[in-house]
Amino acid sequence: MLRTRGPRLPPTDHGLLLGRLCRRLFPPALGLGRGEPGRPAGRPVSGGRGRGWLQPTGHDTGVQVYNSLTRRKDPLIVANAEAASWYSCGPTVYDHAHLGHACSYVRFDIIRRILTKVFGCNVVMVMGVTDVDDKIIKRANEMNISPTSLASFYEEDFKQDMAALKVLPPTVYLRVTENIPQIISFIEGIIANGHAYSTQKGNVYFDLKSRGDKYGKLVGVAPDPVGEPVDSDKRHPSDFALWKAAKPQEIFWTSPWGDGRPGWHIECSAMSSLMFGGQLDLHSGGIDLAFPHHENEIAQCEAFHRCKQWGNYFLHSGHLHIKGKEEKMSKSLKNYITIKDFLKKFSPDVFRLFCMRSNYRSAIDYSDSSMQDTQRLLLGVTSFVEDARAYMRGQLACASVREDQLWERLANTKVAVKAAFADDFDTPRAVDAIMSLIHHGNRQLKAVTKETAGPRSPAVFGATVSYIEQFLETVGISLANQQ
Repeated sequence: MLRTRGPRLPPTDHGLLLGRLCRRLFPPALGLGRGEPGRPAGRPVSGGRGRGWLQPTGHDTGVQVYNSLTRRKDPLIVANAEAASWYSCGPTVYDHAHLGHACSYVRFDIIRRILTKVFGCNVVMVMGVTDVDDKIIKRANEMNISPTSLASFYEEDFKQDMAALKVLPPTVYLRVTENIPQIISFIEGIIANGHAYSTQKGNVYFDLKSRGDKYGKLVGVAPDPVGEPVDSDKRHPSDFALWKAAKPQEIFWTSPWGDGRPGWHIECSAMSSLMFGGQLDLHSGGIDLAFPHHENEIAQCEAFHRCKQWGNYFLHSGHLHIKGKEEKMSKSLKNYITIKDFLKKFSPDVFRLFCMRSNYRSAIDYSDSSMQDTQRLLLGVTSFVEDARAYMRGQLACASVREDQLWERLANTKVAVKAAFADDFDTPRAVDAIMSLIHHGNRQLKAVTKETAGPRSPAVFGATVSYIEQFLETVGISLANQQ
């Protein structure tokens, strides 16, 4: 149990209760038994990236999604349309979230909304929260507070930021510290299956060589052993930690291998398996997580569950860059903007539209001018809706409207938007279709004097406004209070 050289704390049943709840939807979920059979920095490995990918059976969503496992667009097929399983890597809660984090979470929130509202797929999303970590311990020591207090504060801060950005909360959050028994059980299963080993120092490592050519499915590289300490107790330099022996004055839990805490990669594998068992429909995160984090998750889960394919689809979002620089926005580079500071200047709706103007997989350049341009675009949408409503109320006199053209344009736009969404959630193409519809609508709303006004056609403008608002509502954008 959790200790810092003090009294034991009782274990939590939170994870176990959630696991029981989800077993009915996602059999077999992680229990205390063994699993059932079933170009980043690094060095190349023989396991072919995406080699032998197995197309799932189940419900075809109608979406072609770019799958990082295969590096191509594959039909998105989920096991159960009523409960598509989605695991999202969540925050390591040691500081304020910044706009780079926001970009990834907003992009995947838009995808989740589209998958649910356009393609009728109910998503069960689990987000893991890393609330014990080297960075948390270091920051807590600097602030002279407990790691638990620090993590709790920044977890709540993160949730407030996500709510301010209108990111839907996951179906459930899972914290590492509330699932230590399940993580220990998961590690024991990997050891029992011959893919991990403990050391005299109390560490447990994943035995990378035991995977043979199966490692590297996602990116085709293995961890680079350069920089490995000379006193390392690993069998092979590329092996990675599943359990880390406690250091003096550090938070720790008791385990079969001695006091310590989980490695980073094992946390997500264990918590995802707790909820969804040995099969996962979707896994998402920033592109920087593909290696080594997601690659190691795949190795761990397939070793535990003894399956050929654990995660069916991996979705990765591109980085947010500061315009004019090739570097991503990150805390380590000290070039970040906090979400709170950003929202003092721009609305969450503007940021959402900004994210939609590029493909979720692509890097995106941030600058005040790009945000101002997006703000003007959203104001243009608002202006059209207001003018169309004024026309419908009889407060705006216009020349004769080519009603047949507008009805045709509206019908074509609906088809184009759904086709764009079905093509790897192509939001830029969908936005372009909406803006083209607005452009043609504006051309018909040319104000004239009442004496020269033509016959009124309010219905087509009503239908157009209704569809535009439905589109915006689908992706989480509101036109209210746009200034």
